[in-house]
Amino acid sequence: MTSPENLPDTDGTAPEGQVAAPPGGRLLAVAKRGAEHLLWARVGVQRRLEGRWQQRDGEGRPVPTTVPPTGVLRSRAEWERAVNEARHLRLPLHRDKPKNWDALGAVAAVLTLADDGSRTAKVMDAGSARYSPVLPWLRLYGFGNEPASLLGINLEFGEPVHRDGVEFRYGDVTSTGLPDASLDAVTCMSVVEHGVPVEPFLAETARVLRPGGVLCLSTDYDQNPPDTRKHTAYGTPVRIFDPAQIRELVAAADRVGLELVGDVSAPEALAHRERPVHWARLGLDYTFILLTFRRR
Repeated sequence: MTSPENLPDTDGTAPEGQVAAPPGGRLLAVAKRGAEHLLWARVGVQRRLEGRWQQRDGEGRPVPTTVPPTGVLRSRAEWERAVNEARHLRLPLHRDKPKNWDALGAVAAVLTLADDGSRTAKVMDAGSARYSPVLPWLRLYGFGNEPASLLGINLEFGEPVHRDGVEFRYGDVTSTGLPDASLDAVTCMSVVEHGVPVEPFLAETARVLRPGGVLCLSTDYDQNPPDTRKHTAYGTPVRIFDPAQIRELVAAADRVGLELVGDVSAPEALAHRERPVHWARLGLDYTFILLTFRRR
């Protein structure tokens, strides 16, 4: 989920029971682990403090409004607005600033489309990283009070790890092993472009979502993608979706019962005037797209 220096720990599929090696080497893995512990320590302390403030003042955290459930990140100004809103909402920022844009949109969609206000929705982050913002932000919004109601899966994970009510464990996004219709929402932030078989992932997501459940999916995108044929990252070819591929993804989702919240059929829906995401290591400039679906 990110410009690739801050990708989720791993994506795609692997043989049953095999844990994928962490991308980027040991030093990057150590840095990620440090970021993870700092993040979850902050979440735990902040939840306790805010619980006391809310008891005293009766004020909860407002729902984010900056990012629509479906749309293209069109400019630097848009991700800057998302960063400012996340900061105003006291949500710990992802250090790769543009990634706060799609995370904020996904959290807003879960809050408004998948939950009834009770904060009991069951949410899985597919291709998760323990330092990524979606699950910590949902925890700060009051989700995760029931066991296993906030779950992150990734092929890198081994034995389950728990962080402030959130469970992270090994899992394949195309074959989760979860019961049918057992989730209210699935988030998948900048994962599908990294070697994930898209149609099996969509079919599995449709299976585990209840009717009316929500999928929030973001990916790397450009209306005229740069040439990535010579680039690989984290064991897979670099992929930046183009408009035709996005529409193919939406059509594939519709075939398995996932209906887009929004419309990307018009050319202007997928246009953007800037390329506000920069991958420094490969010298690539592009943007992100966020797509939200409801299970019919």
